Amino acid sequence: MTLVMLLGGARSGKSRLAVELATATGAPVTYLATGEARDDEMTVRIEAHRRTRPAGWATVEEPLALEQTVAALPAAHVAIVDCLSLWLANVVERGDAENEIVASAARAAAAAAARPALVVGVSNEVGLGIVPMSPLGRAYRDLLGVVNRTWVETSAEAAFVVAGRPLPLLPGDDFVARVTGTSGA
Repeated sequence: MTLVMLLGGARSGKSRLAVELATATGAPVTYLATGEARDDEMTVRIEAHRRTRPAGWATVEEPLALEQTVAALPAAHVAIVDCLSLWLANVVERGDAENEIVASAARAAAAAAARPALVVGVSNEVGLGIVPMSPLGRAYRDLLGVVNRTWVETSAEAAFVVAGRPLPLLPGDDFVARVTGTSGA
């Protein structure tokens, strides 16, 4: 299994579970952080995340070049990509076109899945709440849904994390077949 995706709400335990999975492998770990400390509150959040990681882990901070960074990670290292929702905010803010963002997310997911060592991707699920008031908020929510779906479709395993508990997400075709009694095609 090379790519595992963890989706969930804010403070749901996604990152904690990613750290737990990576630690359990016993392999060296590289933590790919996409967030940037642009204000005091974000600086505090990033520091809190840093404290949850074992001291011997490598950290790569890259807010934009996700595909290239994933492809360049040491092959023997387990990797945590935390998180796709911040990466998306960064590339949207930069002004990247939606079609290029989706293509870049797909290439990054493929690079993650092709690695010999485990990659744990982390992303927020923001489409379960109210409809955002602004066009930018709605566009971000919709685009993150596409990015998350792309990474989950590429992953070997995925879970929705709620209150620290992973709820496994089974492949869609199996669900359709179970519900309808058909082949899922």
